[in-house]
Amino acid sequence: MKLIFSSIFLVFFSSTILADIVLGVVPQQSPLKLIKVWSPITKYLTESTGIKVTFKTERSIPKFEQELYSGAYDIAYMNPYHYVLAHKKQGYMAKVRAQKNIKGILVMQKDPKDKKIDFKNKNYVFPAPNAFAATLVTKYELIKYFGVDIKDLNNAKYVNSHDSVYNYISKGLGDIGGGIERTYNNMKNDKIKSNLRIVYTTKKYPSHPFAFKRSMDKKVQAMLIDALLKMPEDLLRSLSIKKFIKIDNSEYDNVKNLASKLSLIKD
Repeated sequence: MKLIFSSIFLVFFSSTILADIVLGVVPQQSPLKLIKVWSPITKYLTESTGIKVTFKTERSIPKFEQELYSGAYDIAYMNPYHYVLAHKKQGYMAKVRAQKNIKGILVMQKDPKDKKIDFKNKNYVFPAPNAFAATLVTKYELIKYFGVDIKDLNNAKYVNSHDSVYNYISKGLGDIGGGIERTYNNMKNDKIKSNLRIVYTTKKYPSHPFAFKRSMDKKVQAMLIDALLKMPEDLLRSLSIKKFIKIDNSEYDNVKNLASKLSLIKD
């Protein structure tokens, strides 16, 4: 009887462990670029843990937000503001992030004649309304430190990804664009990058977390966390990340405080 019970337990446990896990990734870049980068990572996670991990992204950041806040992903790699809301709406729990903090940047076309930067009365381009460092933090610091009128920022154009922002500014379709250091440094199009310059860098905040559904089996969660922390250097380089560290929800208290200042979260 004990043998039969043990066999049933092992079958049940194996089916739980091997259940498909969906990893949702915020589309800071085009879906095709993300597939190229993240497919080897999900393959590594699957082979390291025996758990089938499937990559998923969306065509735009707003669509990703819609899916995330409905609990569509088992694990999600998202910006810090997304995490604050995902934790509140669906109980996602941050467990791993890059050791390096995140900074927003503002970029303009290169112009040697333009010695002094005036941030007022400009046409702004951002990836999405709720992109954290690229939009929310840069807007906050433009208002706080440079006296930019909120009306100018409310009239900004949103173009779905960081790469699209850089492309727009390079072509002169906007004056100033928001992004982050990592996506700017990771840009492969030399023609676009050579036509840009970073004119401002924001204060730093904790970087994008991997957050897990609260309902996920704890053993499955532990195996995936361990695999993320041991990710090979070549895969880390593909993300422009040097090291992942283990974290908890308290890492993002300052993000919640900032969001409250911007009246983005209503209790």
